[in-house]
Amino acid sequence: MSVRVLRAADRTPVPWKNGGGLTREVAAAPDGADGFDWRVSLADVTADGPFSVFPGIDRTLTVVEGPGMDLVVGGEHHIVDEPLWPHDFPGDRPTDGFLLGGPVVNLNVMYRRGRTRAETAVVCGTVRLMAPPGGAVLALSLDDGAVLDGTDLRLDRYDAVLAEGASPGVLRTMGQAVVVTFSDV
Repeated sequence: MSVRVLRAADRTPVPWKNGGGLTREVAAAPDGADGFDWRVSLADVTADGPFSVFPGIDRTLTVVEGPGMDLVVGGEHHIVDEPLWPHDFPGDRPTDGFLLGGPVVNLNVMYRRGRTRAETAVVCGTVRLMAPPGGAVLALSLDDGAVLDGTDLRLDRYDAVLAEGASPGVLRTMGQAVVVTFSDV
């Protein structure tokens, strides 16, 4: 089993693929690969504009801060105005985002269609983290003070824990966390 703590303070902002903003990668697999199987990042969105196109990639966007967005995916409007509600869409369709009342922070989960499946959930309180056989589980704390039972591990806002191969145990949040489970198709 592999368990890694991914601190928010260690993330370097990098330009979006289309140059329209900045993102902070939380984790990706395989590490450092341009052709990722999956990738999780946080993006600050401060203006309306196009999303990068990712051929063969499915996406889940969760607004973790701010009033929300109108996503126009392939010409179809998707109002994403309920906080902490994961929204799935194909990453290879032209997509534009329009802010609904100010800047937002989005958690983006991207995964390669036909190779990887990702399930995203927002949890409150206590959750047992379970990585499926051959897969991984990532939990990103949305508040300060989350702890992994049986350890002295403390996760503050936007810190994450990533486990591959087995369960790292029970995560107790002081508020909420986003849990993403990755499995092979």
